[in-house]
Parts: sequence; C-alpha cells; structure tokens
Amino acid sequence: MKTKISKWGNSLALRIPKAIAEDSHLSIGSAVDLSVQSNALVVKSIDEKYTLGDLVSKINDENIHDETDTGEPTGQEVW
Repeated sequence: MKTKISKWGNSLALRIPKAIAEDSHLSIGSAVDLSVQSNALVVKSIDEKYTLGDLVSKINDENIHDETDTGEPTGQEVW
C-alpha cells in the first residue's frame, strides 16, 4: 500500500491507513519503536507495561505535586 510523507511542525509525519493499523493492532497513543534496517524504515509496536514501582521511581523534587485541599467532607468519606 502506498502513502505519502507529510510535514508536521518541524518533523515529518506518516499516515498509517486504517487497514494496516488494525492488522498491526495500532491505535491512537500506541507506543512504537522506529529504526532503519537495510535502508527501510521499521516501525515496531512496543508493549508498554508499567509497574507502580516504575512510576514512583520517576518522582523527583522537580515533578512532585503539592497537596490539593478539596475542602471539608461532604458525604461518607473516611478520615
């Protein structure tokens, strides 16, 4: 199947036709790895699975959020 490369900001973009996206199980937000092998662009799906430990290990002083006060309890919240 033929398609064309488009411009997207300062980058190039490639539209993936619906049939190929479905056959390769890609959807909006799918993570992929791009590489060049023998002058061919190769797009491989990445099965991203994170553990809580992976996510927590990335918290640091620059990206941690302050507490948010949501006010007094209004129902059966446990305190």
